[in-house]
Amino acid sequence: MPDFSVVASVSETLQTVLSKAVSKLDDPAPTAEIHDLQGNIPTTPARLTIFLFEVSEDPSARNKPRVREVSGPNVTLTKPPMALVLRYLITAWGGDRLTEHRLLARALQVLYDGAIVSGPDLQGVSLKNSTEVLKITLAPLTLEERTRVWFALARPYRLSLSYEVRVVNLDSETTESRRPVSSQHIGAGFGGVAS
Repeated sequence: MPDFSVVASVSETLQTVLSKAVSKLDDPAPTAEIHDLQGNIPTTPARLTIFLFEVSEDPSARNKPRVREVSGPNVTLTKPPMALVLRYLITAWGGDRLTEHRLLARALQVLYDGAIVSGPDLQGVSLKNSTEVLKITLAPLTLEERTRVWFALARPYRLSLSYEVRVVNLDSETTESRRPVSSQHIGAGFGGVAS
């Protein structure tokens, strides 16, 4: 059951997948790390930074009915999980452009080949050993969107990849217990005006 730590678990899963992918590209081995793109980012060893820049609700999964569970005479209604879409910026830092291009190309290759992540590849408290399935797709930003992101970070523009991860389910804690209707009484009354 994905709880509130599911967002961190998705980031951890991406970090693990990308770290394995780039670890054999150079010596010393490049890494992938979750980063907020603030401060100095070392280029030795070369690295991919994984920056979560947007979290939104998946509009295709809105307005689902409550989940109904019957246990004996009681009925429990639970809000369905909130379906999230996470958007990441993946940036290469390698000291020279060719190394950075190799890192980005390797990330593209691995995330294209492994666009669906499930089972033992899932990491983190909320996803490990779960039945969740993550779909990772390249979601290019327009030039204006890229410029806004880098301007907001107060950094010069760098070549980056933008990926979307969906559907990330965030379980609701809201439940409602009800007892089923066991009998029904219909009463009839006469209305009138008192004089």
